[in-house]
Amino acid sequence: MLLGHCFNRVLSGNYRKMGCLSKTITVALLITAFGFVLPSWSQNIPADNMEILRARVQKDKKLLVSKNMGLTASEGRLFWPIYEEYQVKLQALNRRIRRLLESYAKAYNSKSLTDAKARELLKEYISIETDEAKLKGAYIPKLNMVLPAKKVARYIQLENKIRAAFDYDLAAKVPLVQ
Repeated sequence: MLLGHCFNRVLSGNYRKMGCLSKTITVALLITAFGFVLPSWSQNIPADNMEILRARVQKDKKLLVSKNMGLTASEGRLFWPIYEEYQVKLQALNRRIRRLLESYAKAYNSKSLTDAKARELLKEYISIETDEAKLKGAYIPKLNMVLPAKKVARYIQLENKIRAAFDYDLAAKVPLVQ
């Protein structure tokens, strides 16, 4: 439940003050959010442990969403399949982010990042951001069909708050282009 506690801190905005996102928790969150650990900017974790962490954080994320949505039984029966489908598609985007960061890490570590490579990375970054916005845009109408608009807005807020925490930690770990 420690990860659930951290997710609650994310929602309240107090996760940094409380020291909730230690390096291990941050790594676990990145594993779940992006399906990886940053190549040369974080500790090495064996693959089987990463899978355990990913599964645990995904379970805790679902618990967090469940606790904060206030769904009725009938709403839950309709919401959870859409949630699961959305998470699968979100993981596909996260794999693209992983590949983008791996490409950057390789160029950064070998000190071979050229202007052309930087343009290529930026193009892919914008493509990922655009595709994420399209994904949300495609799922909001699906959610609106099964939930009241206020609950749809709450769910999107939850996803956005979790993503913002990941983005914050990611930004702190990825070195600036040299």
